[in-house]
Amino acid sequence: MASTAVLVWYLVIAGPQGGMAVLPSTFDKREQCTAAITEYQKQPTPAGWSMQCVPSASPFTDNGSAE
Repeated sequence: MASTAVLVWYLVIAGPQGGMAVLPSTFDKREQCTAAITEYQKQPTPAGWSMQCVPSASPFTDNGSAE
């Protein structure tokens, strides 16, 4: 029996000082997340800020491993 992983996409904002914040909203599909970024970028954005979509199975998380 094959298992299927379901990804949840998070919108991550990186600030000019190197900090990162994960917004509380989640997206079922990457396209929904990138559409939110596109909509946000229609407004003037402060210098040094960036946004990206990160899946729940991201290499940025350790998924509970003790390595």
